[in-house]
Amino acid sequence: MISHPSRHCTVELQALPSRIGQVRRIVSAQLRYWHLDPLIDRAALGVTELLTNVHRHAQPDKMCTVEIELLLDRLTVSVHDHDPRLPAVDTMTDDDSLATCGRGLAMVAAVSESWGVRAEGDEGKVVWFALSAPAAVGAGTSRPPRRAGGERSGRVFAEIEHAVDGRRAEHAPARSAVAG
Repeated sequence: MISHPSRHCTVELQALPSRIGQVRRIVSAQLRYWHLDPLIDRAALGVTELLTNVHRHAQPDKMCTVEIELLLDRLTVSVHDHDPRLPAVDTMTDDDSLATCGRGLAMVAAVSESWGVRAEGDEGKVVWFALSAPAAVGAGTSRPPRRAGGERSGRVFAEIEHAVDGRRAEHAPARSAVAG
């Protein structure tokens, strides 16, 4: 029996370099909370590449929404932006072997079981990738067990600072909503 057949997390942000790192940490923390530690590296790499594409290519703005959803044994990570233009995967030639860009979607394809793009007309597009979740995830609880006697974990969590006064509009903090 699966106690939590669907788990969902959404983060809205502007795809700026500083925000991309924050979202990568949010995704990693959420997967750790869901006991999906084996997927953290691949999910973090994939979401970084998708958000970097929004930062580099999306028009008219850099606003986007990142969603991660665990449905049974499949984790889907998607990024929705407002640019209706669909991405193209370039085939690399020997002349491109030293290129520093143009490999993001190829890396997403390499680390995921599947990926794709869903056009949403004037609303933009959604680029997504999927990873197979470990089989034991559905059988467990959604929360880690409590430690006895006030015992502390050895984990160190990074704190994210947000400047409140004098912050520019394009540096608005990411917003998130987590279910499950």
